[in-house]
Amino acid sequence: MRAVIQRVLEAKVSVDGNIKSQIESGLVIFLGIEHIDSKEDAKWLAKKIAQLRIFSDKEGVSNNSIIDIDGEIIVVSQFTLHAKTKKGNRPSYIRSAKSSQAVNLYEEFKNLLSISVNKEVKSGEFGANMEVTLINSGPMTIIIDTKNKE
Repeated sequence: MRAVIQRVLEAKVSVDGNIKSQIESGLVIFLGIEHIDSKEDAKWLAKKIAQLRIFSDKEGVSNNSIIDIDGEIIVVSQFTLHAKTKKGNRPSYIRSAKSSQAVNLYEEFKNLLSISVNKEVKSGEFGANMEVTLINSGPMTIIIDTKNKE
């Protein structure tokens, strides 16, 4: 699994011009699921993101997690995060999980993250063409890959 995590002041996800989810201060997580990903990847990633200290404390130091600030989260499925661009100019998505596998792991990840932060995790619409609007705070953008734990 690969996640692009953005700390935001606000965000919304729309499908066909209709707002699907909207949050104030928190995280937008773009989630790409690879064909070799498992529930263990979802579990590890949910725990890592819930405990990630990327929000400022009173001294302005990044010491607080999403839990500490009682922030909100939107998860957006994005199979293009596993694009291969080595050959040619058209990206290949061969490593991305098929929809049947990906939707189950996407839902599993959202549920595990919701449990980890003890609040509802909002989302886009799996497989839909979405419009994501956000105000990145910082800017702060972190990439985490369960197959390359740096």
